[in-house]
Amino acid sequence: MPATIRFAPRILFLSQSVGIVARSLGGDALTLDEAMPLRDDISTDEITPLPILTHHDEKLGSYPYTGFRAGEATPIGADAIRTHRIEIVVAGRRYGKGSSREHSPAAEKLAGVRLVIAESFERIYRQNADNIGLFTSTDFGLLARIRAGEAISLAELVQGRDRLAAAILESGGLLRFGQRLMQDIGSAAGDAGDRGGPRTLFEKIVARHALATAVTPADAGERQGAFVWADWRFIHEYYTGMAAHMLQTTFGSDVALRDPASIVVFEDHTSYVEESPAHVRGGLVPNVQRMVQAQRAFAQAHGLRSHRTLTEAEAARDDGSNRAGISHAMMAEHYALPGQLVVGTDSHTPHSGALGCVAFGVGTTDMANAFVTGAVRMTMPPSLRVVLDGCLAPGVTAKDVVLHLLAQPFIREGGGVGKVFEFCGEAVAAMSTDERATLTNMTAELGGFTGIVAPDEETVRFLRERRGIAFRLESWMRSDEGAAYASTIHLDCTTVAPMVARPGDPGNGIALSQVGATVRIDIAYGGSCTAGKREDFDHYHEVLRWAADRGLKVAPHVQLFLQFGTTAVRDHCIAQGYMDAFEKVGARMLQPSCGACGNCGPGGSVSREQVTVSAINRNFPGRGGPGQVWLASPPTVAASAIAGELVSFQALRQRHA
Repeated sequence: MPATIRFAPRILFLSQSVGIVARSLGGDALTLDEAMPLRDDISTDEITPLPILTHHDEKLGSYPYTGFRAGEATPIGADAIRTHRIEIVVAGRRYGKGSSREHSPAAEKLAGVRLVIAESFERIYRQNADNIGLFTSTDFGLLARIRAGEAISLAELVQGRDRLAAAILESGGLLRFGQRLMQDIGSAAGDAGDRGGPRTLFEKIVARHALATAVTPADAGERQGAFVWADWRFIHEYYTGMAAHMLQTTFGSDVALRDPASIVVFEDHTSYVEESPAHVRGGLVPNVQRMVQAQRAFAQAHGLRSHRTLTEAEAARDDGSNRAGISHAMMAEHYALPGQLVVGTDSHTPHSGALGCVAFGVGTTDMANAFVTGAVRMTMPPSLRVVLDGCLAPGVTAKDVVLHLLAQPFIREGGGVGKVFEFCGEAVAAMSTDERATLTNMTAELGGFTGIVAPDEETVRFLRERRGIAFRLESWMRSDEGAAYASTIHLDCTTVAPMVARPGDPGNGIALSQVGATVRIDIAYGGSCTAGKREDFDHYHEVLRWAADRGLKVAPHVQLFLQFGTTAVRDHCIAQGYMDAFEKVGARMLQPSCGACGNCGPGGSVSREQVTVSAINRNFPGRGGPGQVWLASPPTVAASAIAGELVSFQALRQRHA
């Protein structure tokens, strides 16, 4: 790569003003001051809306920013970036938050974007950009120099980055870097988990999985790049085609995967795609079907274990032997164990951290590289200690706790970005593993690298009762007294009330009692990896059994969808007799799949006017359809479906006392 790079001075400012966006897109030479205020919190759902993820090649270059919103407008159409020859994109804080989809930086690069400048970046987005050779910077001073035609040195573009990130960018991306420098990798772990001073549980697990490479230390310090081996690597259908394409292009059709027995393939997003308005209207259903077939062919070619979700027809014929469901819940139900390291191509991979393992999301290039080298790239993050003091009030759930945390200024301002969230305290000790998984799962929304809960007797119970494993805790499986944390957050859980998050961002949290005006709803959705677990369905059933016993039904203008997270959750509901109440109130039951959470199935909106209350994890613009999405806990979703408006279960009971 040359020592200096000259950029064409075509700069797109992703401003809060639709007029500024239009002017910069059209070629006006705006200054940074004129473009302010810039949009913060631009999600990967806005950069590349989910329906276009059926593409994994040059076609992606037509679509960057087609979901971007300035106010209520979506001013950037298909092929706009290519047509206007944009090379530089500028935005505010927490750019690229949300999904781990590498399609976002890939679409930008394929459209001609060479540099993204933002006040701050989400971890997975920036790592994905590094991996494909797309430059990112937080130096706004580059703009005037680029406008003046000055060449920018490569050293400046990688300034402030760790040695590994810089080396990957200088190599032109991770796969090229791997070809040059990752041919001789060995484990550096040994007894690493027991050496050194006081360590967090996260640090101990990473040390036990450390790999030695030519450019990364065996015992990486904070914010240094590192490579680790994973006990489990998993991928799903939106990423496998892209990964297979990368591997074949780079290594040829006879590429061999490292330790294929530790790779799991999930088909967990698309089983209801024929009922997804966005995919049907866009004519994308055949693309999805080809994408699914490509994953099946890849799994078969390499002998990989594979889990496929069930269509309604397949579910009717299921004899109980087909273990299927959403990847994160399946990993906790069948694979992950305390002390292990798990990586997956999805930002909610931290779900399994509830079991006391290190679990984090990576992009497609990271996974492709891990497939062939066995090495997973990471940057050693600092840790936050989140102490949940006191006991939760009846009817308040882990989802309410997360929505409360998301609304705190420290988190809203990016204090958790890239950090490990270690959850502990009296409230955590009292939580089931399912509830703990809600905390660790939504570390993605908190901006964290991952979430973790130290394993205890509850973990042992879960493994024994759910998986038939007699697991024995080891003395090292906890954080040491005196371990270093960047910050400690204390939350008095006795003060947490039923919460909701206003449409647009999971951080728009507010106590339900403070919403004020009545919010009429059209759709209620209970499901997803966050809220499709066994205990979530216990919550749905508690509310809906109460309603059914009083002759109440889902409000006439509301559709209620309940989607199982896994077939084991479905079987639990059948065994417990829950289906009777669900049927009597008028809920539509859906087989395990991500579905509406990814705007890929029933439960999504079809117009801007529709209002949804949903137990999913994020409500970025366009997520779950064009309408407004309020986030809430499982009890609030079920109660609101009966009332026809946002309401807590406690308030619903008071209405019918």
